[in-house]
Amino acid sequence: MNYKEEILKLKKELDVVLVAHFYQRDEVFELADITGDSLELAKKVMESDKEFVVFCGVGFMGESAKILNPQKRVLMPRIACCAMARMIDEAYFLENLKKMNEAGISNDDILPITYINSSASVKARVGEMGRMVCTSSNAYKIIEKGLKSGKKIFFVPDRCLGQNFAKSLGLKSAVIGDGTNLKEADIICYNGFCSVHQQFNIDDIDFYREKYPGIIVAVHPECDPSVCDKADFVGSTSQLIKFIKELPEDQKVVVGTEFNMVNRLREKNTYILSSTKPECPTMNETTLEHVYLTLKSIKENKISELSEIKVDEKTRYWAKIALERMFEI
Repeated sequence: MNYKEEILKLKKELDVVLVAHFYQRDEVFELADITGDSLELAKKVMESDKEFVVFCGVGFMGESAKILNPQKRVLMPRIACCAMARMIDEAYFLENLKKMNEAGISNDDILPITYINSSASVKARVGEMGRMVCTSSNAYKIIEKGLKSGKKIFFVPDRCLGQNFAKSLGLKSAVIGDGTNLKEADIICYNGFCSVHQQFNIDDIDFYREKYPGIIVAVHPECDPSVCDKADFVGSTSQLIKFIKELPEDQKVVVGTEFNMVNRLREKNTYILSSTKPECPTMNETTLEHVYLTLKSIKENKISELSEIKVDEKTRYWAKIALERMFEI
């Protein structure tokens, strides 16, 4: 069976929009109606008038689409988990708040901000406590605005993103559980991370700079602070794409982010900042066969409960508030 042809045929027949994150396999990415990073996808899905959203990404992305579009039916060919998002749940969130309380910081002095790479329940907790979601492309502005409250930022779940933005703002950061002083910090980070971006290190940077003098190093802020400190450019997925595509064709660049995205940026003079293939295993779970079977289930009215995203009303209410506050910035 030619899955590509069947998918294109079903897309024409159905009231559906196919959405894919930048990290998806090329064969899935190229068939999508909407592509982008987490923030772009959240916004663009809201603009679609289609009844069905078939979302190729990881679980928290499908949840965000459902939270913002409760009237739509959101299906995921594979409800793949994001390892970072799975590092924190509601219980861990509350447990870490308690650790901050034990360090002498009351809840009234804490302003939580969650990276979009988190579950609906964590977003809801953050919304209930008065603050919002951020992405790697808008975190700087959101953290800067949050600090005006005079409270300490509790940043979840990615410690690297929190530490890197603290450095860029000239602020002190601490990570819960690593022995750093929480009371002295402006930004207190949950101890989570992205397994893909942890693969990049300063030895890789030194290797490429020695091999190709004048090469530009561009990395994602989910990388370790030591890597970001040595890079020439640090930016979100969409910011990396824009920066690299605007470089002169003969300018060499080495990129520290997910393989699939880097691989489709430019035909030459573009390298991966790793001796191994930095591929997100869960983002790569979705295949053309999975997409085809999901579309087929819509046509035959045999949608599996295992593929449809559902969020209970209370969680959706508070998580939506946290997401909408982000859009207001």
